[in-house]
Amino acid sequence: MAELPSAVFNDTSLDWTSAGGNSRDMDVNVAYVASGFHQVWMMAATVFVFPIIPGLGLFYAGLCRRKSATTLLWQSMGVLGVISFQWFFWGYSLAYAADANPYIGTLTNFGMRNVVSVAIGYLPEPLFALYQCMFALCTVMIMIGGAFERARLLPSMIFAFCWATIVYCPIVCWTWNAQGWLFNLPALDFAGGGPVHISSGTGALAYALVIGKRLENNDPKRRIPKYVPHNPTLIFIGTWMIWFGWFGFNGGSTLNASVRTSYVLQNTNLAAATGVMGFSALDYVLYKGRFSLVGACQGCVAGLVAITPAAGFVPVYFAALIGFLGGVGVRLCANVNEWLRVDEGMEVFKLHAIGGIIGAILTGLFAADWVSLLDGATEAQGWVDHNYIQLGYQLAEICAIVGYTFVVTVILLLIIDHIPGLKFRVPEHQEIEGLDKHLLFEEGMGDYELAEALHAAGFLNVGGMMVNDGITGVELPAPSSSSADDNKDKAVEAASAETSEKVMSSS
Repeated sequence: MAELPSAVFNDTSLDWTSAGGNSRDMDVNVAYVASGFHQVWMMAATVFVFPIIPGLGLFYAGLCRRKSATTLLWQSMGVLGVISFQWFFWGYSLAYAADANPYIGTLTNFGMRNVVSVAIGYLPEPLFALYQCMFALCTVMIMIGGAFERARLLPSMIFAFCWATIVYCPIVCWTWNAQGWLFNLPALDFAGGGPVHISSGTGALAYALVIGKRLENNDPKRRIPKYVPHNPTLIFIGTWMIWFGWFGFNGGSTLNASVRTSYVLQNTNLAAATGVMGFSALDYVLYKGRFSLVGACQGCVAGLVAITPAAGFVPVYFAALIGFLGGVGVRLCANVNEWLRVDEGMEVFKLHAIGGIIGAILTGLFAADWVSLLDGATEAQGWVDHNYIQLGYQLAEICAIVGYTFVVTVILLLIIDHIPGLKFRVPEHQEIEGLDKHLLFEEGMGDYELAEALHAAGFLNVGGMMVNDGITGVELPAPSSSSADDNKDKAVEAASAETSEKVMSSS
């Protein structure tokens, strides 16, 4: 491995400082010449991660009904804007400040102050900060799907900024900052099983709980049928972008271009593949010989989520098992929303929190020091190396992140919801007609010409109840038992009249 740039910076005889150098007086690139290939890989990994954010937007848009799909695409753009600013403003400092305490960073790097040429491992700090910004973007985008089809956009973006500040940044500090209490325990979390997936899944569950169920799920007569994802093609494209991005998400988490990095890429791809296999195998059994494209895509995501905390710690054969168990475990939790009585329709909690918990536990079991030492420096052991207490550390991480995220997220949501003008829930008629129509300006995936024509003709509101078919995005009159009874009565009357006529003609 190349010499660490910090070794050059610490050579005070040449007027270098531990914080880097003054670019007016010296060429700060000199410190990175010997390790430049690490920078090249990390620049590429940062770019690779980026497609995950729009990929999640497409994934979510395909899962929901067409009348609210474009709103979810807007949310992915909104998160890119808001969280990129939050990370620059104070997010990076709260997570990674060198003078942090075990629980939260300081504002030493507020506004990226002094984030110029100092080395973080083999990387200049600006590159490290940008790479970690991608993780913040992914986490918030995952979490924000918890209240789809019924939340206003402005309050959601304000919530995203606050959530990233008081939930995500502290958890990152615990887990990855050298001063963090989970880092020093140590809990093993290679690329974000806890800070990214368990926190976002738990946050989405809290979001769905506080904002309440969608109207159809509150209907005691259950007159509205369960909808199906309106566009599996969008889900497929989004999943492809997520799988592609995960090579940078996991592969870049070594923060170098070492043999360990290559091993991580292998583990990541294999776990995604076996996740598809595990999820689809159960679908085949439960659907009596039929497969599901949406299920295969969810299995892929489940495998990626499960391998995230383990990718740089476990042998490749255990990576295959982790991906498979992640897919199977998530598929077995298909009814988790009914068990919890929460309307979390995007199933973020199932895919990310449960998948992340599975991965965190299996990391404690299968971490092998010879894998982590492939980078020449890191040593991490699990049960396979007879380090039995590691499982306890993993459980501590899980409990701490789930408990902190859920409680703080609920409190934050309740506070924002009571601020005038920032109520999360849209009015009932907007939820019924679709968020695209009311929250966006003349944009949407729905068949708006047909929908408006039917609405003007009075076909979209029958007895105060409206139904969406889940495919076209058009609201249809709700079936009612009274209309069925009327039709039956009319049929009986017609039959009686016909019988009377026959009797009279025969006489």
